[in-house]
Amino acid sequence: MGRIVGSVRHFRSALRGQNGVLRRPKCLIENNHNNFHGGFVDRVISTNVEKINGSVRQNAFMVSRAVSTETAAKETVSAELNKAGPLVEYERRIAASELADGDTCQLGTLRELQRLYDQLGESADAGKLNLYSYSEKTGRWLWARFIPQSSYSSVKGLYLYGGVGTGKTMLMDLFYDQLPCNWRKKRIHFHDFMLNVHSHLQKHKGVADPLEVVAGEISDEAILLCLDEFMVTDVADALILNRLFGHLFSNGLILVATSNRAPENLYENGLQRDLFLPFIAILKERCVAYEIASSVDYRKLTSAQQGFYFIGKDSLELLKQKFRELIGEHEARPREVEVVMGRTLQVPLGAKGCAYFEFDELCNRPLGAADYLGLFKNFHTLALEGVPIFGLHNRAAAYRFVTLVDVMYENKARLMCTAEVSPLQLFSKVVTIADAQHIAPRTASRSKGADESDLCVDNELGFAKDRIISRLTEMNSREYLEHHA
Repeated sequence: MGRIVGSVRHFRSALRGQNGVLRRPKCLIENNHNNFHGGFVDRVISTNVEKINGSVRQNAFMVSRAVSTETAAKETVSAELNKAGPLVEYERRIAASELADGDTCQLGTLRELQRLYDQLGESADAGKLNLYSYSEKTGRWLWARFIPQSSYSSVKGLYLYGGVGTGKTMLMDLFYDQLPCNWRKKRIHFHDFMLNVHSHLQKHKGVADPLEVVAGEISDEAILLCLDEFMVTDVADALILNRLFGHLFSNGLILVATSNRAPENLYENGLQRDLFLPFIAILKERCVAYEIASSVDYRKLTSAQQGFYFIGKDSLELLKQKFRELIGEHEARPREVEVVMGRTLQVPLGAKGCAYFEFDELCNRPLGAADYLGLFKNFHTLALEGVPIFGLHNRAAAYRFVTLVDVMYENKARLMCTAEVSPLQLFSKVVTIADAQHIAPRTASRSKGADESDLCVDNELGFAKDRIISRLTEMNSREYLEHHA
């Protein structure tokens, strides 16, 4: 019996010397010697020797298979990394006239993305990052458990921020598409990401630390997370992010994010912001913050045609006519679509992928990103009647309209609408705190009627309006409408 146990220990020792600590093989040895008598003892020992040897051979084979599978994966990844990269792909697209040339700010960003791309490849080759997908279930499972993994990643992520329309999303997508397909990676809009988090939290309600469980699920799915349009406007999200990303980063997650705001300006003047500040600190520690300082809004370099954005109340009949033309012979009738966590959204009129709403029905009711996501999973075109000028009196509706346009743009949907004024004028009464300080106060020589009584001083809306104006401009261009026809 001693020799049997000794042989198992010798095998485990040899493996430990090469690959670190291994899980103890499950042995079927009964240590209670009172149960053994005479020849029965010999039979039991003989049987257990065979079982142990079989278990040892099986474990050796599985470990060997895990190592060889991982080696093959690394060789494939190395070949992919050597032949491509975001900077190479960017230059190819310029040469093919798919992108405009000459933006030094974008080139600087590409160098940062290339730096991250190269570091990821080197770390994956050196076995420092568990980036591989679980397509080879047995091998990956064993590799992840037999080979010790570090907690925080040795590679820092990237946080890209800057003005609207400067190409942040395009550059991040270019980087993401160049990564090997068998890596655990995920690209998602921030709205969608937070909706998924809340949905998972609801599922794990009652668990001691549900955020740790959710972070584990996210980390199992992706170790490289690309978040587009990182913005925090909701106090519930703000309170979740610090602990959630604390768990994610400790699980080795690498973050690549785009935003209009610098890290230190996230959730500026928000409720209980002091509880959000630790998240900013950990974000700056785990990501390189890089500003795209370009002043060019590429969305406004499109044809800038009016498209389906109709100005004035007299254009209502034109909107209805265009809606009827799009649905053709199909009958428009009330519909119901599913959104997250079992909720539904009532669509007043819908047919052939087109939905018709009055503005109040979609933006003056307690709806949010989840409802709009559910809408655009079922409809590719929205006809929206009566978009107003935004100010202090309808600030809540302005926030919902911003979310609506963001979700629509992310899902490549088309917008037909009637509005009081052009996109540029919709938010003329919305200003940031800094802008408001430059507005001259009323004096005795100025009449009260000349004051902006409906002026909305709101930092989040003030920053968001440039993005929404830019997106509305592009969404009504010939290029956008043709591309998403």
